[in-house]
Amino acid sequence: MQTDRRALLGLSLGAAAVPSLAQAAQSRPTAPIWPPVESFKLWPGLPPGAPARMPRITPDITERGDIRMRGTASPDVGVFRPLRPDGRAVLIAPGGGYSFVSLENEGVSVARVLAQHGITSFVLNYRLPGDGWRDRADTPLADAQRAMRLIRAQAARFRIDPARLGVIGFSAGGHLAASLVTQYAAKVYAAVDAADAESARPRFGGLMYAVSNMDPGRSRGGSRANLLGPNPSPAMEARYAADRNIRADTPPLFIMHAEDDPTVPVINGLDLLAYARAARVPAEAHIFQQGGHGFGVGLPDGLPGSLWPQLFIRWLNGALAHA
Repeated sequence: MQTDRRALLGLSLGAAAVPSLAQAAQSRPTAPIWPPVESFKLWPGLPPGAPARMPRITPDITERGDIRMRGTASPDVGVFRPLRPDGRAVLIAPGGGYSFVSLENEGVSVARVLAQHGITSFVLNYRLPGDGWRDRADTPLADAQRAMRLIRAQAARFRIDPARLGVIGFSAGGHLAASLVTQYAAKVYAAVDAADAESARPRFGGLMYAVSNMDPGRSRGGSRANLLGPNPSPAMEARYAADRNIRADTPPLFIMHAEDDPTVPVINGLDLLAYARAARVPAEAHIFQQGGHGFGVGLPDGLPGSLWPQLFIRWLNGALAHA
């Protein structure tokens, strides 16, 4: 029975036409499983900065079918291929306040929708900063950089165009995605093999109800405390003020937020747009009146925010058409 559920999760993404994006999101298996059929580890042996006592993996499956992963000691990436890949690819960083990783709601479900448009998705199950890693704040970014480099190094195997690989992230995963688009060249780990010669720069960034910086009060989900720990240095606060780190070389951005978000206030999305405009970075923002937080691709069809995947796909087509 386990094998059948894995097949549903990893192989059926492009097997049948899906009438609508909402139906694609709702067609998730009743008992999701991680890792999916196709996946790869990020690090040979122990990841950098490993603690003396390694965290213990503790997945939690919620009543709504989400996988909330905690205690990841060996981070990995799930690969979700469309039936007819068109070369576009995206690394997906799920959220969870840097206290868990929402693998189904903001990872696999998103991959399932993107597959309907020919996009190959890579869902990142990253390490959590509070699990004892030596450089706690840099730990998620190290995993994201490494994932980008490994994907590019194996582009032929994955049937993707490495020049059309981007990142999207949600909530704290949106902060991780924003950190990647602004800190893709930061030295946060020592090279371990030839793949680390590849660029970690995303071609585009999708920032979905993202935490924009680590200032106190920016998020009610504990992202600041979980990422930076107690008494962070000003330098570390500055490194992870993702909005203020947007520069002219930051890739094009798609920003999406709900005005009634009770967890990550909408000012986060507005500030990301403001700093992108100040740096003359191409950016498109969609601020929806309703949606709340943590909805992934699961908003009801009656809400305009349920259309964000379609808006993102149309924006992406234009962004990739411009060198």
